[in-house]
Amino acid sequence: MEPAAPDPAQWSLLRSVAAWAAEHLDTPASDGTYVPHGPFLRTLRGLRVGFVTVDDDWRVTFANEEAERLLAAGRVQPGTVFWDFPATRVHGLEAQCRRAAAEGRPVGFDVRWPPDQRVYYVRLDPVPGSGLAVSFLDVTDRRLGQGAGSAGERAMAARTARMGVLTVALAEAVTSQDVVRAVAEHVLPAFGADGLVVEALEAGRVRVVDSVGYPHEFLSGIDGIPLAATTAVTEALRTRTPAFVESTAAFSELYPNLKSLTVMSPMQAWAFLPLIASGHAVGCCVVSFARTRSFGEEERTLLTALSGLVAQALERARLYDVEHTRAQGLQRDLLPRTLPSLPAVSAAARYLPAGRGGDEVGGDWYDVIPLSADRVAIVIGDVMGHGITEAATMGRLRTAVRTLADLELEPAELLGHLNELVGDLGYDHYATCAYAVYDDPVTRTCSFCLAGHPPPLVVHPDGTVHSPELTVNPPLGAAEPPFDVHEVHLPDESLLVCCTDGLVESATRDTEEGLVQLRRTLAEEVSRTPYFDVGPQDDGGDLDRLCDHIVSALVPDREETTDDAALLITRIRGTPAADVVSYDLPHDPRAAGEARAHVRDRLAAWDLDELVMTTELLVSELVGNVVRHAQGPIRLRLLRSRPLICEVYDHSLTTPRIRRAGYTDEGDEASTWLPPSPGAGAPASWETASASGPSRTCRRCPEQSGQDSSVDDEFGSGRIARLVAREEESRGRLTSDVLESSSLSFAACWEHRRAGSLFLSTSEWPVELPMEVA
Repeated sequence: MEPAAPDPAQWSLLRSVAAWAAEHLDTPASDGTYVPHGPFLRTLRGLRVGFVTVDDDWRVTFANEEAERLLAAGRVQPGTVFWDFPATRVHGLEAQCRRAAAEGRPVGFDVRWPPDQRVYYVRLDPVPGSGLAVSFLDVTDRRLGQGAGSAGERAMAARTARMGVLTVALAEAVTSQDVVRAVAEHVLPAFGADGLVVEALEAGRVRVVDSVGYPHEFLSGIDGIPLAATTAVTEALRTRTPAFVESTAAFSELYPNLKSLTVMSPMQAWAFLPLIASGHAVGCCVVSFARTRSFGEEERTLLTALSGLVAQALERARLYDVEHTRAQGLQRDLLPRTLPSLPAVSAAARYLPAGRGGDEVGGDWYDVIPLSADRVAIVIGDVMGHGITEAATMGRLRTAVRTLADLELEPAELLGHLNELVGDLGYDHYATCAYAVYDDPVTRTCSFCLAGHPPPLVVHPDGTVHSPELTVNPPLGAAEPPFDVHEVHLPDESLLVCCTDGLVESATRDTEEGLVQLRRTLAEEVSRTPYFDVGPQDDGGDLDRLCDHIVSALVPDREETTDDAALLITRIRGTPAADVVSYDLPHDPRAAGEARAHVRDRLAAWDLDELVMTTELLVSELVGNVVRHAQGPIRLRLLRSRPLICEVYDHSLTTPRIRRAGYTDEGDEASTWLPPSPGAGAPASWETASASGPSRTCRRCPEQSGQDSSVDDEFGSGRIARLVAREEESRGRLTSDVLESSSLSFAACWEHRRAGSLFLSTSEWPVELPMEVA
């Protein structure tokens, strides 16, 4: 019910002010704002009615002295957004203002102003072409005079006024909890009630949505009751008729089988209000009282009318809850569940959904992708916009990045493919992305490529924070390859900090200001807490704490954010000098023998003798492959990490790629260890069976026979080639040494292969070990 308007004199004054605004606020000043001028200025400034004018973007164009007092903001600067004043957060004010602006007609209503708790009549008058005129008139004494009748009349008037505010509150409610909160704030005080339970009907059962004034044990007892059961709530839902129970004795008489509930309940009188919306029951609202009481006819009528408002709001909120839960679940599934802890990198991350307008999911994502030879790809991105479509696009991009990264494409080439993918989505699809590859843990070099994304920050072990000078390419979907790539040397144990614009950008600061604040926060935090004196087995707990500190510092009020945000912090580790060795090899057939000799010596020094035989075979394959099919010089590098990594470098321009060989493929892409042939005298012999011809045997290794066998097929050559030995299937007993060898990754090869299938016979164990180029 809309409150009574001011008396005729006050009404005339308000209309005169609004008319004056429409006539005299059409001339902009030099700074583009509208200002009053002429003889009206002094009168308007000293008017005892608060008066504010705003433009179509809700920026204040004028405020008199009384309005400045009400806004508690001192001198109001033209151009300030009206809703930035804390005093304007009066419940229902923004909704009414926006309604008046949208409908283009005057609106008047009462509000209780928070600072002094006095009642003000707020008049909203659209000003054609100029925005809105808002006036505030103190009507506290007038309202008290209007309520000077009987106590019952005053109480009913107060309830009616509360119901008007409740209507606005329910219209603004988004979630089911918002609906319950609105009813608790505006209904319970109006009727002197002490408890509230709102229940929803789901799949034939009555579920508790939320409550006020009830213990957990009682709520557990009534949650999930079947609709077919005989209770006050289920009967109200089945008959769609409100029920008013005025005492526990009356309740026990109606429902003798539910006496145990009355013992557990702290209430003694109830109003059971079925919630009917769109022609079907959606739930039940139970308003309860701690003492017995009777319900008058007017109270019953008002509560029944109230149930219709609550039903509409609850139905809308439940639909939102379902969609929001699905959207949030989709986004959680599209983001990494956990980040890997790798020898060269450990990481922690945070994703923050938008607080205001959080009904839509966002498109921010991040990932840490293991590559070969302890290399790591680090990626963070943001699909522009919000909603299910943007979240799905984010999932497509993240999947594409992982697929392309697994092919070990260069950063510029990878972003080029992503740019084509985003471009194919349509002209209105854009995304930003920062892609980095930790190229070599030995030299600690990292390649960066940015597409419209904020640059990363590097925190050095001494606590200083640096921002590498990187070229930022246009966003994906608007860029034209090639993309600029920058190589940066990172200190050992440094922190690489990447984020999306939602973390550093807000309504009160731009991206540059946010990055400055991020740098300051990082410097202050690392100076207080040691984030660098940790071992390689650290579980990332210190990085999690750092993420929490940054988020709380840059996003202190989550509810006021309008964009989602992602933060990714990675600790960069280098390979210790004692765990890496490199050898130059001649570009001739002697290289394979020298490589095997280096392998034997180094693995013996590293106490990895059980891996010598397998590593020799694999190293021989790659080196022999380079000698025949690639260009020198040749370099062998061994790295002792979680796996033993063997790398062979050559000067070919092509890059090797992973090939998945089947058992029936020609070209010997699978090696199998079989039981020995009868009469085998050597501990191990090399036997080659051609797929189309008779078998042929090489009885000794090249260093023993003095000759190298030819290689008839090619795995590929390039900058680096790695061969992965992996256990696929056992045929008999498998010793622990072989199992450990077969589970490691090697960069090695074997020049004794011919087209067909290769077999290694031993006297102890048969096992099948397919080898794939990685």
